[in-house]
Amino acid sequence: MNRILANILILFFLFTNQLIAQENIMILKLKDGDVKIELFEDVAPNHVKRIKELADGGQYDNVVFHRVIDGFMAQTGDVKFGKSDSNDFDLRRAGMGGSDLPDLKQEFSSVPHDRGTLSMARSSDPDSANSQFFICFKPAPFLDRQYTVFGKVLEGMDLVDKIKRGDESNNGSVSDPDKIISFKSL
Repeated sequence: MNRILANILILFFLFTNQLIAQENIMILKLKDGDVKIELFEDVAPNHVKRIKELADGGQYDNVVFHRVIDGFMAQTGDVKFGKSDSNDFDLRRAGMGGSDLPDLKQEFSSVPHDRGTLSMARSSDPDSANSQFFICFKPAPFLDRQYTVFGKVLEGMDLVDKIKRGDESNNGSVSDPDKIISFKSL
């Protein structure tokens, strides 16, 4: 009887862990295909909650990658001025906006900014992250413990590598930028 109960408990925990793991998987649809992303709810719970809320509400759909620097990162997530199908869309102002939700307090951690890391963009104020984020093309250790890491690319980094690059002499600003087709929970 104890063995049966132990097996049932093991199966329950395995199933529960699988559900929790699936809950933190997102699909970022780009022009060239789907990018599978894992969110780090245990590292940055408030940032993950915000990303899920905006993504599942369709706020990231059609948002441009307004700043893309070769060998560094691709930045997106301006749901105010960077949403290409919105009346407020203004490519010149993309990167200056956010959502209508309040800014987030930083959740810096020891998770490094490696290739494929997703991290929140912010102003000089550490507690100013809102909706914008970036994906690192290469390791960027100079960002460690200064920006909130909230996830990583699990599959499809080759698709992220295909995002149109910006003008290096203009801080990576992109004319005719690529955009997020959709960003949703699995």
